[in-house]
Amino acid sequence: MKKNTLYILVISLVITSFVAACAPQATPVPEGEMPPAEMMKIKVATDATFPPFEIVDEATKELTGFDVELMNAIAAEAGFEVEWVNIGFDPMLAGLAECQYDAAIAAITITPERQEVMLFSDPYINAGQIVTIKSDNAAISGKDDLAGKTVGAQLGTTGAIEAEAIEGVTLKTYDSYDLAFLDLANGQIDAVIADYPTALGFVGQSPDQIKVVGEVFTNESYGIAVCKTNTELLAKMNEGLKAVKDAGVISELEQKWLASAQ
Repeated sequence: MKKNTLYILVISLVITSFVAACAPQATPVPEGEMPPAEMMKIKVATDATFPPFEIVDEATKELTGFDVELMNAIAAEAGFEVEWVNIGFDPMLAGLAECQYDAAIAAITITPERQEVMLFSDPYINAGQIVTIKSDNAAISGKDDLAGKTVGAQLGTTGAIEAEAIEGVTLKTYDSYDLAFLDLANGQIDAVIADYPTALGFVGQSPDQIKVVGEVFTNESYGIAVCKTNTELLAKMNEGLKAVKDAGVISELEQKWLASAQ
């Protein structure tokens, strides 16, 4: 009886060892590499004061807009989950430069200076600077009429850089563009310089008060900014971006968010 019991115990141990050896083993993720896409959750920063690109829906209190829908579509294609962080534009860029966030999207123009401290995806929309004025202003018809004027722009944006470069302009910077356009509508400043799609968004909100004038006077593109050390995430971003482009998602977003703002 004891021999039979011992025999059964030995056989059981052999079978257990065999099953354990044949079971699939989890593959450890090498240091410095990202986990598989199905495990990935990334922190994406934005500044939800750039209609129609990123805003907070007043009814739902949720982030929405062109960029938000675009990033969510890219995430669905690339297989990662987005944790949104809503923060001011200047601290957003500073935080991304220090890799406090994995990525950022907020109508961010790709510039050589920014490329020194962060990575950028392929461009997803062409944008340039344009002048916005009050609807009843007949003295300004474009960039060349801004000398001697007070011009508003958001701190840290290419609009602020371009305004500062115009001789004779007094630049007034703001923490967000909604404050700049509010001052413009109230007659506190003479003009605002902003990305053309952003300007269209604000004009669409107050078409009886403000208008764009002149031509777009810079050649710029928006990109998704990525932590400078995370080249693998950048590759996944570009793969997802290409997929949504090929599927016509960007064209749909342009019709939904940009065409309706004109």
